[in-house]
Amino acid sequence: MKIKLLVAFGLMISLIAACGNNPVQDDVVTYMNESLPSVAEQELEAIGLYESVSGPNYTDDETMYYTILDEVIPKYRDFIADLEKIEIETEELAKVHEIYIEAVNMQNSGFLTILTAIEEQDSEKINEANGKLTEARKMIREYQKKLDALAEENDVIVE
Repeated sequence: MKIKLLVAFGLMISLIAACGNNPVQDDVVTYMNESLPSVAEQELEAIGLYESVSGPNYTDDETMYYTILDEVIPKYRDFIADLEKIEIETEELAKVHEIYIEAVNMQNSGFLTILTAIEEQDSEKINEANGKLTEARKMIREYQKKLDALAEENDVIVE
């Protein structure tokens, strides 16, 4: 009788522990509440600097060149380095995070290609850079969708 009670009690403890812990849920919550906010400011600052000299804010090649060279790229590289240092505990989240890393590296490559285009005064290089930046934005949207889906699958409420 004691053995049956011990076995039953042991199974109950195992089931409670299994139901109470979801490592993916914990990882996603930590990632979204702690890891991402710690690097988001860097990304926003670098992108803001880029936007200050591109599109409707473009004034001349020299201003764009030196802003990207001296400000955007160093800040963006620091952001990428910090993003790559984020520790991910679960494979599911690691796959999603890798999409983000790939996207920001593509965006950085676009910034570097802009510098080459300006140096060489090559409109084809500008088209190549714009293509990289467009692809990076597409990848970032894919990352955001997959992160949202992973959060939903693991009962993480995103506010």
